[in-house]
Amino acid sequence: MSLDDFVAFSAEVTGFTEFELLGTGQAGSYLDTVTEVVGERILADLLGAYRARVTETGDEQARAAQLTGAVLGDPRLGPVARNIIKLWYCGVWFALPSAWTGEFGAAGREGTFTASPQAYTQGLLWFAIGANPPGARAPGYASWASPPRIPELPSSAIPRSLTHTSP
Repeated sequence: MSLDDFVAFSAEVTGFTEFELLGTGQAGSYLDTVTEVVGERILADLLGAYRARVTETGDEQARAAQLTGAVLGDPRLGPVARNIIKLWYCGVWFALPSAWTGEFGAAGREGTFTASPQAYTQGLLWFAIGANPPGARAPGYASWASPPRIPELPSSAIPRSLTHTSP
C-alpha cells in the first residue's frame, strides 16, 4: 500500500494539504490503522477508485461529484472513506457500522480506538478550530485574556455547493 496514495486521498477528503498531513507525523500510523481494520484489499480498492475516477479530472465540480458518487456514495468504500476523514480529524478510528461489518466482514481489529498515543494531539480538529487539545498542550500564560484567533479554513477541493444546503 502506498503512503503517497493514502496521503493524496486523505488531502482530498480532509481539505488539508499533503504537506500539512505529513506534518502531523500520523500518516504512517493511520495507514497502518486502516489496513489493520479493513484489510489491504478494501483499502486498495478505495484508493484505486479514487485514483481512477476522481483524479482524472481537474474540474472542481466534476471532481467533487466523482468523489461523492464513486467513493463516498459507494456502500463498500464510503463508510471506510468517512472513517478515514474522522481518523484524521479526531485521531480515533470509529467502529464501522454493524451493517457494513455484517456484509463485508472485518479483516482485523474491530471497534473504536485511538490510533496512536500522539493521535489526539495531532488531530486536525485542533488546527481547524484554532485551539489546543485540552489537557495535552498548554495555550501559554495569560492566553485566556485574549479572544481566540480562529484561522482561516483551508481551501476545499469540494465545492461549497456540494457541502452546504440552501434554505
